Amino acid sequence: MRMPGPLPVLLLLLAGAPAARPTPPTCYSRMRALSQEITRDFQLLQVSEPSEPCVRYLPRLYLDIHNYCVLDKLRDFVASPPCWKVAQVDSLKDKARKLYTIMNSFCRRDLVFLLDDCNALEYPIPVTTVLPDRQR
Repeated sequence: MRMPGPLPVLLLLLAGAPAARPTPPTCYSRMRALSQEITRDFQLLQVSEPSEPCVRYLPRLYLDIHNYCVLDKLRDFVASPPCWKVAQVDSLKDKARKLYTIMNSFCRRDLVFLLDDCNALEYPIPVTTVLPDRQR
């Protein structure tokens, strides 16, 4: 039986499946993902515990990392009174504290604020889909 030469073996090794390593998150992608997660969790909390007084009186939390007021909004949310009956509130506050730290320390140079409208953070951001223009 004939053994394959070094060239076919080398080609097989080079043509093998590429290593499936995801790229590490950037500061921006981490801030964006965490802000979306916090906003989603806040909305779920509002639906699941609407009658709980400590949930009802939490500051609204609709985050846009491009709005300069988001840092104040996060600080206010974390400083709100504790909610002993609903564990999700503590978890949400931990995430908000983490996002604030990331935005204010680690990723400060990566931030670009496009808005300075604090009222825009009081209501959910409508999700819109922009259809691409058709080429003529």
